[in-house]
Amino acid sequence: MRDRYHPAQKALHWATAILILAMIPAGLAMQNESAISDALFTFHKNAGVLVLALMLTRLALRFAYPPPPLNIPLAGVAHLTHWLLYAVVIVMAVSGILRVLAGGFPLESLNAIGIVMEKNEALANRAKGVHWAAHYAVIGLVLLHIAAALRHALRRDGVFSRML
Repeated sequence: MRDRYHPAQKALHWATAILILAMIPAGLAMQNESAISDALFTFHKNAGVLVLALMLTRLALRFAYPPPPLNIPLAGVAHLTHWLLYAVVIVMAVSGILRVLAGGFPLESLNAIGIVMEKNEALANRAKGVHWAAHYAVIGLVLLHIAAALRHALRRDGVFSRML
C-alpha cells in the first residue's frame, strides 16, 4: 500500500498551487486601472486555461492512482475539502474562459489553436457573475487547505510529507 502520492500527482499539485497562488493577487490587482493591468489580465486569463488543463489531468490521475489512505480523525472533512477544491477551481476556470470568449476578448492560448466563440453578452455576464462568486470559495478553500497542510507539517504526522 502506498503512503505517498504518485510523482505526477505531486508535480501537478505544486504546479497548480503555484499558478493559483499567483492568479489570486493578479486577478484582484487587475481590477484597478494601472500600467500593468493589461499584462495581469493576459497572465490571469491564459493561466486559467492552464489551470483547467492541469485540474482535468489531476482528476484523471486521481482515478488512475487513488490517493494513499488518510487515517486521521477529520479524514472525511479533508476528503470533502479536496473534492470541493477540484469542483470550485474547475468552475472558476470554465466561467473565466467563458467570460473572456463570450465577452469578445482575446484568449491567446485558445485562439492560437482555433478556439473562438461568437460574442454573447448574456453568457459573458452570467459567466462573470459565476466567476466572481466562485473566487470567494476558491480563496476560502485554498486558505483552509494551506492551514490544514501547515497544521500537519507542524505536527509531523506524516500527512504533509505525502505530497512532498
